[in-house]
Amino acid sequence: MTLGVAVVGAGVVGTRRAAIAARHGSVRVIADVDADRAKTLATQHGARHTTRWQDAIADPEVAVVAVCTANKFLAPISIGALGAGKHVLCEKPMGRNASEAIDIQAAAKASGRVLKIGFTLRFHPALREAHDICARGQIGPLFMVQAAYGHGGRPGYEKEWRGDADLSGGGELLDQGVHLLDLARWFLGELEVDAALTPRWYWNIAPLEDNAFVLLRGTSGSVAMLHTSWTMWKNRFVFEVVGRDGYVRVDGLGGSYGTETLTLGIRQGDGVVPSESIRQYNGPDESWDDDWQDLVESIERQRPPEVDGAAGLDVMRLVDAVYAASRSGAARP
Repeated sequence: MTLGVAVVGAGVVGTRRAAIAARHGSVRVIADVDADRAKTLATQHGARHTTRWQDAIADPEVAVVAVCTANKFLAPISIGALGAGKHVLCEKPMGRNASEAIDIQAAAKASGRVLKIGFTLRFHPALREAHDICARGQIGPLFMVQAAYGHGGRPGYEKEWRGDADLSGGGELLDQGVHLLDLARWFLGELEVDAALTPRWYWNIAPLEDNAFVLLRGTSGSVAMLHTSWTMWKNRFVFEVVGRDGYVRVDGLGGSYGTETLTLGIRQGDGVVPSESIRQYNGPDESWDDDWQDLVESIERQRPPEVDGAAGLDVMRLVDAVYAASRSGAARP
């Protein structure tokens, strides 16, 4: 099946999505408020360009719309595309808050079209293998997730759209933190927020946060401890799951985050050093391709995508709860 694709937003993510869509289908339209940027990307893929997203979703040759804009525009464009009968890949974080995510999900249900949320980390090979290990019960019942994900920004970072509260709706929690919330739910199931802190330490982005510390608990008694940060100064990703019989840890995501590495530790008894096996993934990053292929297969096979609107909404409800818990904590004497 060759799907005609419109990409709305010709920034870094939109450029990547367009390249991947071109490998798996046919890019018909590129839309961006910056006409030059839209034209440049469209020329690369033999597509037409426009400054109006409404024109892109109205194109009869377009079956799928990839919404790759600032957070403020994810909801109106996704809702418009679904209402026009298009399948939608909405980049995380599915809007600025749960209210916007609810509206997107409602539009998807009404349209009967596929809605996929762009949580690409689920498609990294080490994380998929770690999930398989846990699903097979190799480390026993799961006790805990502890994870950290972040970077240090770049010159002028506070002047980009992520530092604008109206455009972004939140700081680092909504940027990279949503990935950790999604992964924690993927491994542990339903979670509730126990406590949270969202400080702003370095970047001049008031009222937004440049760090988020989150403590969550699951219905089985499991716990997730997450830290996401724009003040790590060096790119870092670590995701560890601890169970009764061992642990599995993913370090790195390739590129500037370091070699993607999976460590599996199996307990050998109380007080005995666990046995460890380590696997490195040195190949090219194919997570974005696999993420797109999941969308295509969900359309072809009429099945839900890996992260559908319901899962995206659950993450956004956790986001709202994190901010509420942080405000409550800040008010304590």
